[in-house]
Amino acid sequence: MITATTVVALSFFLAGSADARSGKIALTFDDLPALTILKDQSYVTWLNQRLLQGLKRHHLPATGFVNEGKLNDLDHTRQIDVLNMWLDAGMNLGNHSFSHKSPNILGANAYIRDIKKGEPVTKALLARHHRTLRWFRHPYLETGSPEPVKRQINGWLATHGYRIAPVTIDANDWEFAEPYDDAIARRDETQRRLIKAEYLQYTEKMLGWYRQAAHTLFNRDIAYIMLLHATRLNADSIDDLAAILRRNGLHGVPLDKAMKDPAYRTPDHYAGPDGIEWLERWSQTLHKDLPWASFSDPPANIQSAYRRVDNDY
Repeated sequence: MITATTVVALSFFLAGSADARSGKIALTFDDLPALTILKDQSYVTWLNQRLLQGLKRHHLPATGFVNEGKLNDLDHTRQIDVLNMWLDAGMNLGNHSFSHKSPNILGANAYIRDIKKGEPVTKALLARHHRTLRWFRHPYLETGSPEPVKRQINGWLATHGYRIAPVTIDANDWEFAEPYDDAIARRDETQRRLIKAEYLQYTEKMLGWYRQAAHTLFNRDIAYIMLLHATRLNADSIDDLAAILRRNGLHGVPLDKAMKDPAYRTPDHYAGPDGIEWLERWSQTLHKDLPWASFSDPPANIQSAYRRVDNDY
């Protein structure tokens, strides 16, 4: 059976594009030490071990973005050990703010203080590995609204040596991850398997959509930056995710290498309240419409399950 996703994927390869045969993708994981509804330190430690083992097994470099406020949610020392595991595995770490609050709520000054509050532990760990804290990822991908708020935040980040980590592939993995945790907690193996299968199917579909969107804007594959989260779902799915990347002709590169793609020099003029990814931002800059007719949200049953289990909903 030929699906819409298959047609999109085939279109890149049949076009004979070198980019389609040897595309690049940088994997980024937000909300370290972990995004989970299960407040258990051993669970958090184990899922990170499993995730990192998989990344190394498939030679996939990754950057993890830390919310230092999470360090106090469980065992502080063991939470820091998780961050060390990432660096010992050869991965990189970035700042995701201390509290994961929106700049649209905090305002520029309080948001900048929250970024600074999220630095100390991560910066010290990186220094022990002879590295520096260079990357920042906005919570919710909300970069500041209205425009003066965004401009003040961008100015502070630039003068303090940060680069913003954009997102050019987002398969809403967080929306699947919490129902997945819930299924594990309830020992519902049937539901766990169903969520994982739906997640992988949706991820591959969205991978095709974002590649189509990139071709709409730039007439080629760009070096993509994929947003993921440090979750049990991704730990359990890492072999499958690696297989999806191989099937789609994408190989992993570090974040700084992906950012060398000229696409990332496209200005981002968006200063609205929504947390949108960068292809949508650039579509506004370039005055080109993205292929929204083929875009799809996560399955309705996943959205419903997320609303049921999410502690913050």
